[in-house]
Amino acid sequence: MPSAPAPAVPVLRVQSLSRRYTRGGLWRNRAAVAAVNGVDFEIFPGKTLALVGESGSGKSTVARCVARVEKPDSGQIWFEGEIVALRKSARPSSEPRGALLVLRNRVQMVFQDPVTSMNPRFTAAQVVEEPLRIMGLNQERRRQAAATMVEEVGLSSDWLDRSVLEFSGGQRQRLAIARALIARPKLLVLDEALTGLDLSTQAQIANLLLDLQAAHSLTYLLISHDLALVAHMADTVAVMAGGRIVEMGSTAEVLNAARHEETVRLLSCARATQSSLAALSGASA
Repeated sequence: MPSAPAPAVPVLRVQSLSRRYTRGGLWRNRAAVAAVNGVDFEIFPGKTLALVGESGSGKSTVARCVARVEKPDSGQIWFEGEIVALRKSARPSSEPRGALLVLRNRVQMVFQDPVTSMNPRFTAAQVVEEPLRIMGLNQERRRQAAATMVEEVGLSSDWLDRSVLEFSGGQRQRLAIARALIARPKLLVLDEALTGLDLSTQAQIANLLLDLQAAHSLTYLLISHDLALVAHMADTVAVMAGGRIVEMGSTAEVLNAARHEETVRLLSCARATQSSLAALSGASA
């Protein structure tokens, strides 16, 4: 009798993740504020988990901790079954350094504003090639990889020598995606990566990300407040409020049968916004 296939290992597993910031003056009235407080979730290969919530709910802080742009105060993070962040302890060194170096290449972020995430003096080639330059690849190999990657995100390789300032907002976000993918990561953290784009461009970039996910078996952590986008892209939704996940489930489950009051409120706000946009479109027609 054939043995059952081994269960898939999550690409990312987060347990009891916490991050605190100190606010107040230099000497007085200083207080620790929990931006993230005991967050747990996991994402399996080729899937998308969306973290949603109002501004200040902690979702972007989770994204930065996962990508290790910030160091969590406590909790555990596993990447493909290998631990890359440990709960604080009395031991002098609790973080596996080698695993963290691996994580830098295999997890990449795409930020909300491609303008501020790129050096305005750079050409498109310099932006896209930057991760490979850090990895020590020679110029010829970097250029070949960049040409292939920009074509894959829908840009012409003939544009590689143009300044990034010559590109539109949507084109710059395509460059940002190309830069994130050129090191062949397993996980992309999309921190409001489509916010600020017009609806047509947003739809194009969302479909591009879905195509790239299918082509390369990518896993996404999507940070967004746009529930229409979440419904289009995510397999699982986790709703955050006050630094905690208050509801989590399949996208259809959470968006169609919300249980927590915060989810209900977000859905109500989304419907009100859609109604207002429809009314404005009708008035301008």
